[in-house]
Amino acid sequence: MSIWRPEFEAALELFASVSATIVQRGFPAPVLVGGAAVELYSGSAIATGDFDLVTARQDIVEQALQDHGFVKPRGAGHLTRGWIHPDLKLGFEVVGSALLDGRAEQARVRLIDVSAGDRFAVISVEDLIADRMGQYGSGAAPEMLGQARALIGLYRDQDDRYLERRIREETSNNYGIEDIL
Repeated sequence: MSIWRPEFEAALELFASVSATIVQRGFPAPVLVGGAAVELYSGSAIATGDFDLVTARQDIVEQALQDHGFVKPRGAGHLTRGWIHPDLKLGFEVVGSALLDGRAEQARVRLIDVSAGDRFAVISVEDLIADRMGQYGSGAAPEMLGQARALIGLYRDQDDRYLERRIREETSNNYGIEDIL
């Protein structure tokens, strides 16, 4: 039995297939970040409506999405920057070219295997928590504190020294681990 909601699990499997295509073409896999990474780590306790991706090669990722049946929505009320697969209700969008603007350690990116033998890359839980705290600390997204608390509550084997440093970097030294415990 899966820990994720069915439509999210289907999207993860499709994302792994897209990632495999990109790697087979000789390029690094995109990294899953944002709300979809939160949903992944929380076992769908916190749900999302989109998959945010980071890649230095947006053109390659978008071609692979098209090759897997994704389309750009058109018309009023549709996202124009992202891609949607007709069988999924989740959007996919490239949101950056460097993981957390280059502040995250690439070696901490996790590779997740799926049932078909494909895999995908996801931001580390430490960097994801730090990102949530950065958004919270900016004052623009007060709900992100709850996400950071939920994630740290689920993962007690995180690297606390790295997490503390990353939270401090993302929040201009205004917050640390003690603010989410």
